[in-house]
Amino acid sequence: MNVNTENLVSITEANQNFSRVARMVDEKGSVVILKNNSPRYLLIEFNQAQKEQSASDEDILALSKRLIEKNREAYEVLAK
Repeated sequence: MNVNTENLVSITEANQNFSRVARMVDEKGSVVILKNNSPRYLLIEFNQAQKEQSASDEDILALSKRLIEKNREAYEVLAK
């Protein structure tokens, strides 16, 4: 994930100006909240979080295929 330095906000600023930070998320897609000058939290829209959590069917099929190939011997033994 690329972090735009314009999207960095201190935890103090996020606490004191949350509505401004929320508007930043609406405009820029995400905001990184810093604690002690280190990235600590990522604020994104809820819909974006749902998209990030769900894997596409193609991704799952590719992963399944790779695991089957990797563990083919074990599957053959279990099938007997």
